[in-house]
Amino acid sequence: MRRWLASPYCRGHSRSISTCRAVVLPRFGGPEVLELRKDVPVPHLEAEEVLVRTVAAGVNPLDIKMREGYGRSLFQPLLPIVLGRDVSGEIVAIGNGVKRLHVGQHVFGALHPTAVRGTYSDYAILQEEQLALKPKSLTHVEAAAIPFAALTAWRALWSTARMKSGQKVLIMGGGGAVGLAAIQLARAAGCSVAATCGKRSCSRVGEAGAELIVDYTSENTREQLTWRFDAVLDTIGVETTEALGVNVLKRGGHYMTLQGEAVKLADKYGLIVGGGIATATLLRKRMQYTQSHGIACADYSWIIMRTDAEGLEQIARLAKEGRLKIPVGETFSLDEAAKAQTARENKDSQGKVVLQVQQE
Repeated sequence: MRRWLASPYCRGHSRSISTCRAVVLPRFGGPEVLELRKDVPVPHLEAEEVLVRTVAAGVNPLDIKMREGYGRSLFQPLLPIVLGRDVSGEIVAIGNGVKRLHVGQHVFGALHPTAVRGTYSDYAILQEEQLALKPKSLTHVEAAAIPFAALTAWRALWSTARMKSGQKVLIMGGGGAVGLAAIQLARAAGCSVAATCGKRSCSRVGEAGAELIVDYTSENTREQLTWRFDAVLDTIGVETTEALGVNVLKRGGHYMTLQGEAVKLADKYGLIVGGGIATATLLRKRMQYTQSHGIACADYSWIIMRTDAEGLEQIARLAKEGRLKIPVGETFSLDEAAKAQTARENKDSQGKVVLQVQQE
């Protein structure tokens, strides 16, 4: 069981921080269910954990889906929970097992999708491996827009597809944060990149480095994708995009979607039964595409962001060099979290929505 009292097993100033403000999700529903509470307990740090004074927190589509009930099979018994994955801020305390980071450093990073105490809070707790030094060239607001999206793209292109220089990569839904991060990561690796996107995003996708840009609302999308691809990352994941993505792959190429069915099936049937159905569904699809398109079973994947210390360090390096940036659209204060999620949900903002929790 997690300890909630101050303890001698950490270094820094955590003893004076027992509670803080946080945006809490007490039940699933619309933006109106979010509550800003001023007395949310700050847990004691475990050995490899870091306490970060949150300056900015990114607002991701996953936050909205969780608020609506996505992942309820896991989160329902744990309510109330704190939303938020991305964070950028200052270290105020570290566990005794932390070796690389120090109190006073400015860092950014992201929690795993299953974390129950998120970053919509004055203070966030992350594992050391989930954080990297914030590039000095970025503000905290700019930095908070990057890690969750970039690590998701990294998981697909580097960890799964093992992207190599000279390959051709297709990003479907290139105008979103994950899509833009994927384009920039692929270009930095020496790949040629094509992307599909809406009309409003075409210029932004081009600035990110896509060489072939296709408006997915056009009638002849397939004809415009004249390349054959070594890897396809589908951030949209509907039936039509999956069919298109698989059909433009080279034999032996990798198709990866962010919209796997594991969580939906677990929510519908429960963790054990739903997990079994998800495994069977994934295997069936892999066998189907092996027979119809020559895609090896391991090369059809459902992508979920994972903590990757090496990946985050590379992301930080590229961001420092100006080669990886997620544009920020609107910023909101912590007490405007509901407005921020509404803006993200309605796509009112041309860029990432970020909560500015503290002043820079």
